[in-house]
Amino acid sequence: MLRYFSSSKWQYLCNCITITSAWAKKRLLKKILFISSEMRPFLDGDTPLAEIARYLPQKIQEKDNEVRILVPRFGVINERRNRLHEVVRLSGMNITIDDNDNPLTIKVASIPNTKMQVYFLDNEDFFHRKFIYNDENEDFFADNDERTIFFCKGALETVKKLGWYPDIIHCQGWMTSLIPLYLKTIYKDEPVFSNSKVIYSVYQNDFKEDLGEDFTRKAGLNYIDDEELVPFANGDCTSMHMGGIMHADAVVRCHDINEELENRLSSFEKPILNHSNEGIADNYLNFYNSLFAETEQ
Repeated sequence: MLRYFSSSKWQYLCNCITITSAWAKKRLLKKILFISSEMRPFLDGDTPLAEIARYLPQKIQEKDNEVRILVPRFGVINERRNRLHEVVRLSGMNITIDDNDNPLTIKVASIPNTKMQVYFLDNEDFFHRKFIYNDENEDFFADNDERTIFFCKGALETVKKLGWYPDIIHCQGWMTSLIPLYLKTIYKDEPVFSNSKVIYSVYQNDFKEDLGEDFTRKAGLNYIDDEELVPFANGDCTSMHMGGIMHADAVVRCHDINEELENRLSSFEKPILNHSNEGIADNYLNFYNSLFAETEQ
């Protein structure tokens, strides 16, 4: 059979194989959006969240995936030292919370010795402080509820304005827990998120206070049904994690979590990945890809 192919036909077949192989390879690559409340080296400290948020995106990017990272621009982040600068084309939006408009400014910086850029969500009232979650007396900030809502909604609005269609949206830490909810409700018909899978990483409880009795009302943004907000009702850290888990497509268990959360986590029929630093990139990429494999079956 082979001798009946002319050289021109052989060339055509070879071109088709090359194109098909390139397409298959490209299809395997994922656009992965990481949204985290903490990240080294911009914040001092060695919390598991800040550590994983720093190295996981880099390992994923080194496997030829496209990566974007969004974090809050807390006031303790030194703009000059970290060379932050404003992205004018992304700034200028207002995030409405409880009928108040809050301006959103987007800044960007690169991580030294990498090709990764990090986008910072900034607002003078919410983030220009010398502390992160607690004041100088270790008291929980009274507006941490609105800071959380601002960051979660602001992150999704920023991605819309970027026009970048993520395959995976990986949320890390309690301050990102509203994002899975918003993606399944307010933003469910947005084209930029139409094919996205959302993952929520659970860490050990970070605060013992609560976000106040008005938190769920504010978080609903006048659009979300009360039943969707039930998991968040207590406004404590466990409730925040439960809300994130409930609305996510999959969950990552990072380090030890409290017994109540562990028991409730086991009641959800969702894919769960146990975090491990060993083979981190392959483990996460296999996990990401498995979510799309389930959809295609």
